[in-house]
Amino acid sequence: MRRSLTVAVAAALLAVPAPAALADPAPAVPAEPAPAVPADPAPSPPAVRDFGNGPERNDVAAGVPEQAAAARVAAPEAQSYGHSRDRGYPRRTRLPLPPENPADASIKLGLVPYHGIAPRLNDLQRRSDRVSVEIIGRSYQGRDLYLVTVTEPESPARAREQARIRERIENDPAAAARDRGLAARYKAPIFVNANIHGNEWEGTDAALRTIEQLATSTDPAVAGLLARTRLYFNVTANPDGRVNGVRQNGAGFDLNRDFVTASQPEARAMRQAIIDTQPVTLLDLHGYVNGTLIEPTTPPHGANYEYDLFITNTYANGLRMEAAVNGLGYTPDKDGVEPAQIPFRDSEEGWDDWPPIFTPQYAPFHGTVAAHTVEIPLEVNEPAYSEEPVEELRRRAAINTDVAAAAVRAAYGFVRDRHDRLIADQIEVFRRGAAGEPARTVPLGIVPGFGPEDVYTTTFPRAYVIPAGPGQRSATAAARLVDHLIANDVRVERARSAFRSGGRTYPAGSYVVDLRQPKRGLANVMLEPGADISPRVSAMYDISGWSHALLWGATVEPVQSLRAHTEPVPAAAPTGSVPRTPGPLALRVDDAKEVRALNDLLAQGVAVTWDGGRAIVPARDRQAARTVADRYGVAFTPAGTVTGAVTGAVTGTPLAPVRVAAAASADELFTLRELGFPVTPVSTAVLNAGFDWSATDVLYVSSGLSHAALNPAARAALDAFLAGGGVVTRGRTGAAFNAAAGLLTATTVAGNPDGNGVVRVVSGGATGGGSPAHSFVYSPLWFTGLGPEVTVEQAYAADGPLVAGHWRPRADGSGGGQDAARGQAAVVSGRDERGAAVVLFGTEPMFRNHPKGLLAQVARALYWSSSIAGAAVTTP
Repeated sequence: MRRSLTVAVAAALLAVPAPAALADPAPAVPAEPAPAVPADPAPSPPAVRDFGNGPERNDVAAGVPEQAAAARVAAPEAQSYGHSRDRGYPRRTRLPLPPENPADASIKLGLVPYHGIAPRLNDLQRRSDRVSVEIIGRSYQGRDLYLVTVTEPESPARAREQARIRERIENDPAAAARDRGLAARYKAPIFVNANIHGNEWEGTDAALRTIEQLATSTDPAVAGLLARTRLYFNVTANPDGRVNGVRQNGAGFDLNRDFVTASQPEARAMRQAIIDTQPVTLLDLHGYVNGTLIEPTTPPHGANYEYDLFITNTYANGLRMEAAVNGLGYTPDKDGVEPAQIPFRDSEEGWDDWPPIFTPQYAPFHGTVAAHTVEIPLEVNEPAYSEEPVEELRRRAAINTDVAAAAVRAAYGFVRDRHDRLIADQIEVFRRGAAGEPARTVPLGIVPGFGPEDVYTTTFPRAYVIPAGPGQRSATAAARLVDHLIANDVRVERARSAFRSGGRTYPAGSYVVDLRQPKRGLANVMLEPGADISPRVSAMYDISGWSHALLWGATVEPVQSLRAHTEPVPAAAPTGSVPRTPGPLALRVDDAKEVRALNDLLAQGVAVTWDGGRAIVPARDRQAARTVADRYGVAFTPAGTVTGAVTGAVTGTPLAPVRVAAAASADELFTLRELGFPVTPVSTAVLNAGFDWSATDVLYVSSGLSHAALNPAARAALDAFLAGGGVVTRGRTGAAFNAAAGLLTATTVAGNPDGNGVVRVVSGGATGGGSPAHSFVYSPLWFTGLGPEVTVEQAYAADGPLVAGHWRPRADGSGGGQDAARGQAAVVSGRDERGAAVVLFGTEPMFRNHPKGLLAQVARALYWSSSIAGAAVTTP
C-alpha cells in the first residue's frame, strides 16, 4: 500500500453513514425462468487487458462483420432517438420487442438476455409511474439502447423547470451559485452506466433490480429520494457484446476506449445522454477484479479536471460503496469474494484516470463530481465462461449482481445525503471555467493520503484558434474538428473580422475556442498537445497521449490574448468546392474525407489519375466532382496551367478501386472500410483454407497472419500474388510477415511495448509526403539496416520524439526508449525483387479510429502499392 495505516481511521470520518431504509438490500427480484442453456459460443477474441498487464488493443483478425445493413438487427422504421429534457414524467414508451434469441450469451449465466429487457421495462412502465424509458440510439448491429429514468412523477411544467435549472447551472454558473434556493428546487441527477463491456454482464441485471425496487417500494425514504433526484440507467451500453458474449461491440471496438473519439454509435449515444442529463454522480459497472475495485484511481490524475472537487466527492462515495459491498457479508473462505479495494488508497500506480477515453474520466468534463469505475469480483467471462460448470457460473453471477446493486444503492444514498454540496460543486466546476480562473493545485491532504505524487495540473491558454484561409493544413479537417468539438458540447465561435493575437493576424472566418467557458477542461484536454509523463510513473493502465490538435489534421494554435469580434456557431461552415475554371480538377489527398471522396469517384468508374499526392479528375467528370465535394466537404482546384481558355495537360498514374485483403485489428478493419476501401478480412486460417487472390490489389497485415504457419498451397498462392501485388504492414506482426516473406531488406527494432503517445516525425516520399508533423505510436517500432531498394517515408524526429504520452526504456535495461528512436525510420517503402510494392509502418496511424489526420497516409500507401507498376498517362 502506498497510503499510511492512518488512512483507514481518517477515511471513516469521510464516510457518510446511510440510513438503514436505503442502505439495506431489498429483497431479490425473482428472475424470469431461464431458457435451456445453449451450447457454448465460440471463444471471444483475446482482446482483454487485465489490470496491470500492459496496454490493450482490439487484435481481432478476420472476425468483424461487414459494415452492411444486412448484418444489422431488424428494427422499426421512423424511430426517433434521444432523451427529452422538457417532457413530463412518466413517459410510457412502448418498447418494440426484439425476437427471442436462445443463443444470447447471458442465458447461460442465468441473467436477463437482451430480448428480455424490453418486456421487463414495458411491464415496469405499466406498473409504476416512477419509471420512464427512452430509446437513445442503436448499437452497431442495430439493437435499441434503453435509457431508464426513475423519479417521482413530474408535470411538463416541472420538467421544464428542471431543464432551465440544469441549463442555468452550466450557462450562468455564477448566478446559479448565488441562488440559495436552487438546490432545494433541483433534482440531483445520478447516472448508472451498465454493461459497456459486453461480457461483463451483471451491471445490467443490477440496474434492472434497482429500477424495480425503486419503482415498487412503499418506503417513505425511497419516495423522499425520488423527490430530490433523478436516477438514469443506461441499462446495457453494449447490447451487441452482451448477446455475443464478447467485450467489444459488433464492430469489434472496446467502447470504453472510444470517448473523445466517438467512432461508434453506442459511444455517441452515451455522450449525448451524459450531456443531456448532466449527472453529479456516475457509476460505470464492470468486471472482474476480486476484491471489488472501486475508483478513485492511482496517479497520474487527469490535469484538466477540477480535481479538488472531484477527489473529495469521488473518494467519499468510494468509501460508501466499499462499506456497502463489504457489508453484504461475502467472504473469501465461504464465497471466494475478497474485500473491496480502492486503488487511490490501496495501490501505487497502474490504474489511473489520466486519459479522457473512459466513461468515468469523460463525464467529469460535463460536471460529474463523483465518477467511478466499479469492477465486480467473480470472473464469469472467458475463460471461465467456457470452462466452469453452469451452476458455478450462475452462483458467481448472482453474487456479482448483488455487489453491483449494493454499489448503486450506496451511490444514490450518498447523493441523497450530500445533495446540496454535490450540486454546488458541479456549479463550481462550470463557474471556474466560465470565469477563466487558473487551474488550481490540489492541496496535499485534501483527502487522507493525497500526496505530492497525486498533484497534476495544467496551464490554460486564453483560447485556441483554428485559422481559416490560405496556408492552413486542411479546411476539411478544421471543419471536422469544429463539428466534433460542438458535438462534445464545447463552445466554438467564428471571427467576424480579422484579429491579432501573439503578433500574428488571423483572418475573418477563423474559429475560436475561448477557454472562458463552462467546459473548458474538455476543450483543453482535446486541443492541448498533452504532456510526456514518462518520468513520473512507471506503469500506465492504457494510452497516455492523444491530441485532436496534433492528430486530426487541422491547424490549432493556442493564444494568450483574445480581442476579437466573434459569433457562436452551431456547426462548421461548408468546405466543399469546385472551381469554375475549365479543364481537369485536382484533389489533394491529405485528409480522410479526401480519401473517401477519391474512393467514391473510383467506385463510380471515374478515370482518376495520381500525380504526386493529387487525384486528377477529367474535365468530363466535373459533375461527379461537385457531388463528392458537397458530400464530403472537400475542395478541388484546377489541375493544370490555364492560358486563356486552354488548360494544360496533366500527367499521372491511373488509379482503380483498391481492393484490400486485410489481416488486421478490428479498429483497422473498421477504419479502412470507413475510408471507402473494399475490404476482405483474412487470416492464417482463411489463407490455408484456399483464398482467391484475383479480387485483391493490396494485402494489409497487422494481426492474425503468420507466414510461417501457411501451408504449401497457401504460400504458393501468396507468392503468386506477390509477383506484382502490393503489401502494407503495421506493427510487429506486419514486420515479422515482411521478414518471413522476404520482402524489403530491413531490420525491425522493437521499442518498449508499453510506450505510446504522440510523437514528432519528419516525412517525405511517395506515401509520407503531405503527412502531419506528428504521428501516434503504440508499442513503437523502427527500421534499420535498410537495403538499397528501401526508401524512408517517415522518421522519428531527432528532438524528442515523444510530445505526449509514456515511453520509457525497458525496465530490464535493454533499451527501447524514445531516445533510441531519434532519427530512426518509422515508415519505409520499397519494391522487392518479385515486383511487390511494400510499405512498412512502425507507427499506429489508424489506432482506434482516432488519429483522423494520419489516415490519408495509410490510403496513400495503399494507392502507391497498388499502382506503382502503372504506366503514366495524360489527363485532358
